[in-house]
Amino acid sequence: MTNARKTAVVTGGSAGIGLQICTDLLKDGYQVISLARRKSPIDDTRLTSFEADLTDPAETDAVAKTIASSFDVCNIVHNAGVIRAAPIEAVSHEDITALTNLHIGAAVTLVQHCLPAMKNEGFGRIVNMGSRAMVGLATRTAYSGTKAAIAAITKTWALELGPHGITANTVAPGPVVTDMFTDVIPEESDKAKELALSLPMRRLGQSADVSHAVKFFLCPQAGWITGQTLFVCGGSSIGGLQL
Repeated sequence: MTNARKTAVVTGGSAGIGLQICTDLLKDGYQVISLARRKSPIDDTRLTSFEADLTDPAETDAVAKTIASSFDVCNIVHNAGVIRAAPIEAVSHEDITALTNLHIGAAVTLVQHCLPAMKNEGFGRIVNMGSRAMVGLATRTAYSGTKAAIAAITKTWALELGPHGITANTVAPGPVVTDMFTDVIPEESDKAKELALSLPMRRLGQSADVSHAVKFFLCPQAGWITGQTLFVCGGSSIGGLQL
């Protein structure tokens, strides 16, 4: 088994913010398990890649069981996410179900399987990825609802798991330039430039901005911080945002 306190599972680790988190954790000496729909492009002996569809509860349970039986995991970064933008008239129950399974169900399943190792170690770090959209954003019914739910659930876990030395926190990014973002707004478009200028920091976020916040919550020195939601959003959470 690996050093549990330096072993981390990162969902959605094959691209975007998740890929950046995996890269940065490897630099910091972690054993990293990437769990995503696609294999991680990182070639490193300390990274193990698992492929699974986390919108499928049975598939999620099976891969989480395999990971927990192969590694002592004390760090979970549940970063995987999908937007499924749609006005309320077009939101489907399938959208709600898929994003509930992905954003909430997968987090619950991973924590349940990895919790014995955390409790045994007396140490654990859970970081769930929320979103600036939690405070409201047009066309984000399924996305903002499930992201807000995972932030609320994280607070509950903080209360339950604190006595075991386990913290649980949420990082909520604003508009960050990733494939998921550019699928909606092309990076060099006028709309992207206008959005950047509308933010207090006058720029769009980068994956490294979010990874830095995640690493802060994972570090041993952050052991007295739990149940918190940190917006990494260029200030967009304190005002309106129009995409």
